[in-house]
Amino acid sequence: MLDLKLLQKNPDVVAAALQRRHSPLSMDTFERLDNQRRTLLAEVEALKSERNRLSAEVGNRKRAGQDASDLMAAAAEKAARITELDSATEAVKAELEAWMLTVPNIPDADVPDGLDEKDNVEVHRWGDIPTFDFQPKEHWELGTALHGLDFDRGAKLAGARFTVSWGWAARLERALMNFYLDFHHTQGRTEILPPFMVNRKTMTGTGQLPKFEEDLFKVNDPRGLYLIPTAEVPLTNLHSGEILEETDLPLRYCAQTPCFRSEAGAAGKDTRGLIRQHQFTKVEMVYFSHPSESEAMLAEMRRSAETLLEMLELPYRTIILSTGDMGFSSAKTFDVEVWLPGQNTYREISSCSNCRDFQARRANIRFRPKGGGKPEFVHTLNGSGLPTGRSLVAILENGQQADGSIRLPKVLWPYMDGLKEIRAEN
Repeated sequence: MLDLKLLQKNPDVVAAALQRRHSPLSMDTFERLDNQRRTLLAEVEALKSERNRLSAEVGNRKRAGQDASDLMAAAAEKAARITELDSATEAVKAELEAWMLTVPNIPDADVPDGLDEKDNVEVHRWGDIPTFDFQPKEHWELGTALHGLDFDRGAKLAGARFTVSWGWAARLERALMNFYLDFHHTQGRTEILPPFMVNRKTMTGTGQLPKFEEDLFKVNDPRGLYLIPTAEVPLTNLHSGEILEETDLPLRYCAQTPCFRSEAGAAGKDTRGLIRQHQFTKVEMVYFSHPSESEAMLAEMRRSAETLLEMLELPYRTIILSTGDMGFSSAKTFDVEVWLPGQNTYREISSCSNCRDFQARRANIRFRPKGGGKPEFVHTLNGSGLPTGRSLVAILENGQQADGSIRLPKVLWPYMDGLKEIRAEN
């Protein structure tokens, strides 16, 4: 959520940001509602002042033994009007707050302008794209042939975009989870195991609600719980409504959780394989940073995602997302894309974002300056570190060999009990 004072005092800044993001929202709506709110508040204050004057006069008359019924009637009339206007004010405030919850974050000045993913800008590339003396296959062909990925039984159990992993595939996902969490531990991140269901307030805190409700799985429960789409949601809200100490910043967290997404906005995309599933596992990084350090924290987070891919011997590139492609809550986002030979393209495997104080305002997360003074909002950051499903996709496609077997990255051999290759008999 943006600062109300920014919207009021610098509407041109917000209007320019909405234009950069190609948002249909108009500042005219805000100005209309804010003016209504101000007008109502001014009228209420004037009526309260008049009511107080009448009440004082009533007291004076009564002390003088005079009739005050006319003044009492007038004061009662003012009180009734105040009650009516208070109700109208609350309605306008609710409408204004609902509108503010739909306003996306302001992009940083160095974020490239653009309409969509075609306007993203590459900033880094690592690794040689592998060459094969045979036609490389896609991961679903490889995983099925090696009896590890079972899409038919996943569909039988739950429907499209669910998968059953057998034997080596299940072991490989577990190996990746352990490898990632071990790495994050060495980087000083505190491991968290959060709830996999959260309430509406928690979803609103990170920006999933109200804008992306159709992309969420809601539980049929009177508490109004949702299955988490990413561990970013519970991790960021761990400190909702709290005032942290500046000396404790930055706080670095990580969590490995299942993620649940309805993919309502991705109809027809990546319908085969593991790229876009309704359920997948991911290790997420979340930081709480001092505002002056969040840019450095974003670089650190991005570098961790890149390092994991280098350790897995997987070629990748890093891009900065354009204003038309970045997420709702983000002020700047770097996507790390891994090379997939079967698709002959790079595909996103990690997204690292600096949300600045946008989420902190929604969730009311502040810190107390060590030198004293008024509490300030922290900056929040989040990044994938990494999803196991897409990692498995990249390992299968980059490690495939002419006989259909899969060469595993050396870093995973200890996590697979020394297994170096995947074959059907594994």
